[in-house]
Amino acid sequence: MVDIFQEVDEEVRREQLRKLWERYGIYAIAAAVAVVIAVAGWRGYEWWVGKQAARFGDAYIAAATLSEQGKHAEAEAAFARLANDSTVGYRILARLNEASELAATDPKAAVAAYDAMSGDGSVAQPLRDLAAVRAGLILVDSAPLNEMVARLEPLTGPDATFRHTARELLALAAWRTGDMASARHWVDIIMSEGDTPGSVRSRIEVLMALLPANSRS
Repeated sequence: MVDIFQEVDEEVRREQLRKLWERYGIYAIAAAVAVVIAVAGWRGYEWWVGKQAARFGDAYIAAATLSEQGKHAEAEAAFARLANDSTVGYRILARLNEASELAATDPKAAVAAYDAMSGDGSVAQPLRDLAAVRAGLILVDSAPLNEMVARLEPLTGPDATFRHTARELLALAAWRTGDMASARHWVDIIMSEGDTPGSVRSRIEVLMALLPANSRS
């Protein structure tokens, strides 16, 4: 008697499963297909990203090689192409290098390129600061002191990434323009800070020797 009930129970379950399949089977198939498509799509995307990274990496190396060979116009064009069409990391590096190549032939355009980058909110702050410092390096021999201060003083704070270079450039700009008090101000800050790099400290010691006696402490 128990076997009969078990057979009936199994038959009922089979019938229920059949009805469920007839009702929802198409959705199960669709879901399975969707999973397969999603996995295949992700694998395809990973392959594409890897291929693009390799392509842009090769293009970056080729542009850097042109720069090392002194072919600045060609290197500039190659970096410009990467700056317009590559992954985010390579675009930023390419913009920095494009401006660097411009500096060899058109300093004014290079400063404009660095300024555009330093003012771009989509770029990480340390890289924006680096662009501002590089513009300052181009201008240190020619720009008025007030312009150099406006550009670089915001980068001289105790936690600023490029504070040592920014301070050194301001000391040099002040000395070049004859503002010995300002030059002494930046020299004192540089020499009093314990973590000033040795290379910066050495150059500033040379500058100290050039300061007039009445400006020295």
